[in-house]
Amino acid sequence: MLKKSLLPIVMLMVLILTACGDSQDETTNGDSQNTTNDVTTDVTTESAEEETTKEDVYFKDNEAKLIDLKINITETKVIQPGEVGNEYGEKPVFAIWYEATNLSDKDIDPMTAWIVVFEAIQDNNPNAINTLEVASLPDEQYLDSQLETIKKDGTVANAVAYELDDLETPVTLVATQGIGGDKLGEQSFEVK
Repeated sequence: MLKKSLLPIVMLMVLILTACGDSQDETTNGDSQNTTNDVTTDVTTESAEEETTKEDVYFKDNEAKLIDLKINITETKVIQPGEVGNEYGEKPVFAIWYEATNLSDKDIDPMTAWIVVFEAIQDNNPNAINTLEVASLPDEQYLDSQLETIKKDGTVANAVAYELDDLETPVTLVATQGIGGDKLGEQSFEVK
């Protein structure tokens, strides 16, 4: 039980540290490219790459596609406290099953892939954005595989859950290009 409740916190810490390191590496690489004499060519090439990137990344029809990974949502359901998948929770949870595909040579695991891309919101507060808290793993079959590295072009299934604040307001999943990245899209799911 302790492993399940600490996992989301540990993952968030790893993601934050990883994101900080990636930002620094990109800045360094960008500086070395901009030191060439042909600045106009570099800017034009970067603009063309950005346009291609924008066309190749999206979140629609239960699929999020980024440059390095793809996530397909295969099932969603509400699990009440005490039911299988929410045995230890005090609130109902919105559980999501998905498949993560690694499209690169990078080390990507299914849990980190989800946490980096998605945020779950229940828009039931007129004054603030109500971001939902990650709950315990809703499907124990993924307990040992959720942090395994996905091979290039490999696909691994996993599940995630969020604590619901009510059973009326839909859950909106917002996908971004990584933590703090550009928004790819959003999709709402009924909780009834």
